[in-house]
Amino acid sequence: MESSDKVVETVIVGNYVEMESEGKSNNDMKSKISNLFWHGGSAYDAWFSCASNQVAQVLLTLPYSFSQLGMLSGVSFQLFYGLLGSWTAYLISILYIEYRTRKEREKVDFRNHVIQWFEVLDGLLGKHWRNVGLAFNCTFLLFGSVIQLIACASNIYYINDNLDKRTWTYIFGACCATTVFIPSFHNYRIWSFLGLLMTTYTAWYLTVASLLHGQVEGVKHSGPTKLVLYFTGATNILYTFGGHAVTVEVMHAMWKPQKFKAIYLWATLYVLTLTLPSAAAVYWAFGDLLLDHSNAFSLLPKSPFRDMAVILMLIHQFITFGFACTPLYFVWEKVIGMHECKSLCKRAAARLPVVIPIWFLAIVFPFFGPINSSVGSLLVSFTVYIIPALAHMFTFKSAAARENAVEQPPKFVGRWAGTFTINIFVVVWVLIVGFGFGGWASMTNFIHQIDTFGLFTKCYQCPPPPGSPPPFLPHAGAPRPAPANITHRHHL
Repeated sequence: MESSDKVVETVIVGNYVEMESEGKSNNDMKSKISNLFWHGGSAYDAWFSCASNQVAQVLLTLPYSFSQLGMLSGVSFQLFYGLLGSWTAYLISILYIEYRTRKEREKVDFRNHVIQWFEVLDGLLGKHWRNVGLAFNCTFLLFGSVIQLIACASNIYYINDNLDKRTWTYIFGACCATTVFIPSFHNYRIWSFLGLLMTTYTAWYLTVASLLHGQVEGVKHSGPTKLVLYFTGATNILYTFGGHAVTVEVMHAMWKPQKFKAIYLWATLYVLTLTLPSAAAVYWAFGDLLLDHSNAFSLLPKSPFRDMAVILMLIHQFITFGFACTPLYFVWEKVIGMHECKSLCKRAAARLPVVIPIWFLAIVFPFFGPINSSVGSLLVSFTVYIIPALAHMFTFKSAAARENAVEQPPKFVGRWAGTFTINIFVVVWVLIVGFGFGGWASMTNFIHQIDTFGLFTKCYQCPPPPGSPPPFLPHAGAPRPAPANITHRHHL
């Protein structure tokens, strides 16, 4: 059995070994610098990619979710969905290895082709699975990119409010369009590393600044108060740990993709060290005020440290936009027959139409915070939880498929019986709690935002002009705390 495993491993990584050795053949300084900053394919690159991509702008909305859920439920859901997300990322990696091994045994060469999730489903389960996977994956990544644009406008407003958020969306849409020039996930090495440093700084800024600020006068921690708020907050956390829609593309960028299996779990554990302290500290300091402030920056006093956090998050959102959009670029290239084109400029020009609908949707639905929950319940629930679990069970439903599987399930989960039991639990839980209750709650809240602010709103949740009465910013019926209660004691 051990010898067969070694043969399989050689088959899987054959092309990657060749590519890596080709890259090392040129030892001039330019090549070394390029490899250092541009060409990534190690397990460390994959870890940075997963950790950096998983906690982006959602870091700023988690305190908002804590105000909806309460402290205990907020912490519990983060731990639970972090574990659930790591499990389904593991399933996706197993299915990728299974698909790739079968194809390479048939002498298929993927040197100039990036394997994507819908192709894995097609190769293992047929065209109907491919179509469903493609529809959910592309729609999720589309709205994931939309959310990054909305977050850019929401954040920059706290540094420069001379322009409204819609105008900032126009500007950052043009900036983010430059991601068309990044060929693939191989080329995110330095960006992933810097992105994780940026979110790490921001998370600990939120934590320390909130603790030094102290609790606002008369602070209340009344959550959870309503089911609609409770499940809206829960689905935002579901969205937080559902960032593995790009798992296949990240694996394909690795020299040895079979090493990916536990990478997402380690990335999640690191992310929890950022999300738990920051969300808990901000909620402790501001309590129910967060119900009307979905962006945590809005409640912290202006300071050089906050401005630095805002700027770093803006840069990181540009990186995350590229992460979410790159798989869409690949799909579009394959549709128009440009995927194997050698010219970077031609491919970049061909990719530009993908950015236009993202730009438009970010202007139509600028609801930073509520849109995360809606995407989480309606798209993330299927894309990265339900479909991978079902696909794994159907791929290995026969005894022959289980016996000939490239990767056997580990003993500590109970081999195949334990794996299938966990998969069934994931499907039932996410279908009922994530999609069912979460979909109802998040869409109720989302529609409420449309009724209150309208589509194409110029400046979502912006302070009213001086002298005008404050607008009613509803959160499903709860009374709005008076902003006068905020007293900034320490300026960090």
